[in-house]
Amino acid sequence: MAILSVNINKIATLRNARGGNVPNLVKVALDIERYGAQGITIHPRPDERHIRYQDARDLKKVITTELNIEGNPIDSFIKLVEQVRPAQVTLVPDAPEALTSNAGWDTIKHKAFLTEVVAHFKSLGMRTSIFVDPVADMIIGAAATGVDRIELYTEAFADLYPTDPAKAIAPYTAASHIATAHGLGINAGHDLSLDNVGYFKAHVPNLLEVSIGHALIVESLYLGLENIVNMYKSKLT
Repeated sequence: MAILSVNINKIATLRNARGGNVPNLVKVALDIERYGAQGITIHPRPDERHIRYQDARDLKKVITTELNIEGNPIDSFIKLVEQVRPAQVTLVPDAPEALTSNAGWDTIKHKAFLTEVVAHFKSLGMRTSIFVDPVADMIIGAAATGVDRIELYTEAFADLYPTDPAKAIAPYTAASHIATAHGLGINAGHDLSLDNVGYFKAHVPNLLEVSIGHALIVESLYLGLENIVNMYKSKLT
């Protein structure tokens, strides 16, 4: 089965809206683990508009599953990851002003930079992943950096899935075969939901992990967080 890593950025957004510590991010993360999630994902941005750098430090002390920190490897992010040492670091090329991640890396153009960052994080004992579109050249380029995994950017799949599931999934199925042939593990994330994640899992061989935040938190408003975590897990088996 693929493991479920729950992105808790939206919990941090809710907390920050009132300026206090409600909901308590650490408690929610521990509850999500207790409900059965196999990992916690956070994506701190330089302006700390949701996840704060201190959140990463606090979570590392208590998380007993896998902590995945994702973000653009600018100097402040690299320093944070060096301090926290998560189980996995996912490199995402989001600009500081971006509302959310909106593209994968050009792994050919940025090969030298990515190779250096990947080697540095791997030397500190962390698994590494690069966020990429389901494009053969970008996946092969990622493999050339020495990274452990790729995370497939799944917005295009999610957008097309309601009208043409077969067409939506085809690039991702092909991408999974290319990644496997080049020795890469496969993660996926962005706009995956309870509606589409089962189909994605069924058609993407060797899928190891999905990172889901926005949809999962929204769905939990109606169905409850514990229920939703286990509903996702059942679709990833």
